[in-house]
Amino acid sequence: MIRTSFNDNWTVGSKTSFFSEKAVAKIPLKTVTLPHDAMIERNRNQPIERNNSSHNIGFYPEREYEYKKMFFVPAEYKDKRVTIEFEGVYMNAMVYLNGAFAGQQPNGYTNFYIKVDRFLKYGEENEIKVISLNYKDSRWYSGAGIYRNTKLIIGNLVHIALDGVKISTPDIQADRAVVHVATVIENEGLLTHTVNVLTEIVDVDGNIVGSDSATLTTFAGERATLRQRIYVRQPKLWSVEQPYLYTCRTRVMKENEQLDEETNSFGIRSLTLDPDRGLCINSEVVKLRGACIHHDNGVLGAATIDRAEERRVEILKQAGFNALRSAHHPMSKALLDACDRLGMLVMDESFDMWTSTKVDHDYALHFPVWWEKDIQAMIDKDYNHPCVIMYSIGNEIPEAGRPIASVWGHKLAEKIRSLDSTRFVTNSISFVISVWDEIKKKISENQNIEGINTLMNNIGQAQAAITTSDFATHRTAESFGYVDIAGYNYAEARYQMDRELFPNRVIVGSETFPPMIDKNWKQVLENSHIVGDFTWTGWDYLGEVGAGRVKYDPDEVSFLGSYPWLTAWCGDIDIIGNRRPVSYYREIVFGLRKDPYIAVQRPEHYGKQPFPSKWSWSDSVGSWSWDGYEGKPIRVEVYADADEVELLVNGKSAGKAAAGYDHRNKAEFDVVYEPGEIAAVAYTDGQATGRMTLHSATGDVQLKVEADRAEIAASDRDLSFVMISLVDGHGNVYSTADRKVSVQVKGSGVLQGFGSANPKSSENFFDTERTTFDGKALAVVRPKDVGIITVTVTAEGCSQKIIQISVIANTKADTSQNTTVL
Repeated sequence: MIRTSFNDNWTVGSKTSFFSEKAVAKIPLKTVTLPHDAMIERNRNQPIERNNSSHNIGFYPEREYEYKKMFFVPAEYKDKRVTIEFEGVYMNAMVYLNGAFAGQQPNGYTNFYIKVDRFLKYGEENEIKVISLNYKDSRWYSGAGIYRNTKLIIGNLVHIALDGVKISTPDIQADRAVVHVATVIENEGLLTHTVNVLTEIVDVDGNIVGSDSATLTTFAGERATLRQRIYVRQPKLWSVEQPYLYTCRTRVMKENEQLDEETNSFGIRSLTLDPDRGLCINSEVVKLRGACIHHDNGVLGAATIDRAEERRVEILKQAGFNALRSAHHPMSKALLDACDRLGMLVMDESFDMWTSTKVDHDYALHFPVWWEKDIQAMIDKDYNHPCVIMYSIGNEIPEAGRPIASVWGHKLAEKIRSLDSTRFVTNSISFVISVWDEIKKKISENQNIEGINTLMNNIGQAQAAITTSDFATHRTAESFGYVDIAGYNYAEARYQMDRELFPNRVIVGSETFPPMIDKNWKQVLENSHIVGDFTWTGWDYLGEVGAGRVKYDPDEVSFLGSYPWLTAWCGDIDIIGNRRPVSYYREIVFGLRKDPYIAVQRPEHYGKQPFPSKWSWSDSVGSWSWDGYEGKPIRVEVYADADEVELLVNGKSAGKAAAGYDHRNKAEFDVVYEPGEIAAVAYTDGQATGRMTLHSATGDVQLKVEADRAEIAASDRDLSFVMISLVDGHGNVYSTADRKVSVQVKGSGVLQGFGSANPKSSENFFDTERTTFDGKALAVVRPKDVGIITVTVTAEGCSQKIIQISVIANTKADTSQNTTVL
């Protein structure tokens, strides 16, 4: 089939009624290129009512949107099959072709196809319309509209079925590997056809390293599956360290005519699991250094543009993670592609709810009817990706602890196994939520509980007692019996006891508190039945505002922040892609960093009692630039995998302090702030093993403007990320010189998004002027066509900076675009 991008020349605006062209607070019509997030372009609202649930979604307004596109359909397509693919529409999508209903998809994260032949006008312009609605349906920032890629798919009447090539590697030896390819051929014509299917395995250098040719007869209106076993000699295995990818090229021929061709990348790798060794990939034990991530891309909102997904994986891997859990939805195709290429393992999660709603109008209203189609779509999307090692059937599902209702877990797990027996199945279960019904009965009717996260944050030591109770053990036993890997959300207190209670149970910390990583990772390393830890979260995200903030007001009882809080502020990486201090701490705990790391608590809070949440890290920054605090006390944290660390301020020792595991790999010093140099030296057995130095920014504030790549492709899938910093002449970042920065983009690109990592800001990501935060801001530029993009950055008191980005013709092969000769 021919797959081409269907992303350009859409319009978006308010949904209009059949009986009235008037819409409440009508949104002006705008031409956009997909992927597009309509929600991020709205002004945020300060809620009138305290109990308004808009803090879940960052105080963005919810509403309906209407997307339209005109496209020409050639007359010769009458003898073809025309399909439109939507990788994700949030949510409750309704699709119309030339005014007629063509299909729907309630789930905002499910890939779906619309066969449009019956609705088309050939040799003419056609109109497609997509309506989406989001309203009280999410516990985090969801975005809205057609926020993932779309494609136009053209095929012959006899063709490879959509998602019709499934590749597995069931038998791997050092000298050869068996590649099993199951190909579904669909005959949508009126005649019986006998075709030849040629399947070739191609290495990264373009060499054919295995092939098989077979004949298959297909009857009119039916599908037929061909299974081929192809032997690859001296296979190169896919792993996190060496993510080697092969290409499977499938050609369908009838006599001398090629009817279809499809290419799929895949990796040769094996998976095993047992409580004695844990998870093994290619017979090697792998511990999952995991990050939970939501789906938004910071200043881009929910728009899932390929380069943004790739950049996230690059940064997360640099920070020491080797596994991602999609929270709490199936991953995008672009993110899976990036994980394949870069070597990142994946736990792909299906649902955040089953039959019980968590917010008023969430997907539970559709789950009983649509769940099988959603599971099918997730497996079809994931099957050929070596990065995917397990599927999660849900996140903190109340039914998992309820008699009878928990049987849904059995249905889901068996459905997945019937479609894909090559991966493991897990369920991310909270023991507290599993006994939530009983907890609620014991809570005073007058006690105001904003939600389960509030409860978990406030119950303190009681959480461990509830988690390890016999009641919780009994209530979850059936649900864990359905899965291969038991996903424990915030249940590290059970790790040791369950080794005795359930000797055959393999456990993953599917969601854990960031400050617990040192203790959790020690248990992961010391216990073979625990295969890894997934922190909440690897990347900061929009919505669930202020969940990880540090409060200093003892009278502020609310768990979530009030307006203008914007992000959760609990990620290792902030929303513009910079590593926060907790990221370096985690890297040290993982054993991946030998040098110490210096983090400085914000001096304006010195002496105040902090009130962190369970998702908080200290209110610190990796900086020694604190203008205005000269001569004032300041607290310095040093993270180190060493016996002790010494802190030096301008060459003078401020003392030594113990570090190491017994001290949680952290030492703290109270010193007087003096501009200049601060250094930390780590010692083990009396010998210096590592050093880190920070310098104060001095002199004039300058703009530093850096694009992540000087050359990008003229593709709707590419982006350039331009980091803007306030620095001195030596490149040291000013932490206390934040100011308005303006960005102007001219030439062959547009400003796609602009903002800072400030978790509490009322500014918009669609404006051309933003205030830096901790001396940084990020502009994201999207190419329009081949040429030069000129980015001009100005700020008060600074000389303007101009950079240019070259946009070249898009020659990179797209493995998702299957081609044929028509």
